Amino acid sequence: MQIGDTYEVTGAVAEENTARSLGSGAMHVFGTPWMIAMMENAAFLLMQQGLPEGRSSVGTYLEIAHVSPSPVGMPVRAAAEFVALSANGKIAEFKVSAYDEAGLIGEGTHRRAYIDVARFMEKCEGKLKKED
Repeated sequence: MQIGDTYEVTGAVAEENTARSLGSGAMHVFGTPWMIAMMENAAFLLMQQGLPEGRSSVGTYLEIAHVSPSPVGMPVRAAAEFVALSANGKIAEFKVSAYDEAGLIGEGTHRRAYIDVARFMEKCEGKLKKED
């Protein structure tokens, strides 16, 4: 992955991804959590390209503004642009944005950490184990 690389995902607003359906609001409009999920998915898919088996990434940071509503039935798309890599090479930063047919609906910053899947899951599942 090189600085400036981008990835885009597309979809359409459906009743099941409205703010009202999610419980994050009362309106029948594209829910912010769904918009954010699309942004994260674009960044995840961009990072996943070229990673060896057993490696992946997890989201670690989001700063997002949802600036315009999108009605049920309207096509939407989210894009991620790789803008920086941390000094230790473990955290990728993305400029993320989302659009409907009328224009920009959201934008912000997203960071993802490179992980070893087995090690990550071992640490996660270790939370379930009780120490005697």
